[in-house]
Amino acid sequence: MEEFAQRLRETRSARGLTQARLAELLEVSPRVYNRWERGAAVPRLDTLVKVAEILEVSPDVLVGRKEPDDDVLKIRNPELHSLYKEIDRLSDEDQQALVVLIDSLVKRSEFHRIMAG
Repeated sequence: MEEFAQRLRETRSARGLTQARLAELLEVSPRVYNRWERGAAVPRLDTLVKVAEILEVSPDVLVGRKEPDDDVLKIRNPELHSLYKEIDRLSDEDQQALVVLIDSLVKRSEFHRIMAG
């Protein structure tokens, strides 16, 4: 159970999510989620699968049966990579604003690609 808790913490953090945000995405209370990361409880199987989907890893990685693929967590631009490590320290409100900003930049880029093609 402790290995699951550690892997969950590390993977969530690597994805730049707060406990509160991941709990919200999973539709569970932050208190319940916090128990998972402390190793005091584990999620049901269907919830574990949902956690793995949101964190974009295999359930085997979360339960310690398989090592995480380090390449999945890398951002190739060094400036962005160093900034992404700081994202988890932002407030939930600032993280949400960042999501909106990044989403709009991605959509703008897609629009320009469509218009050029």
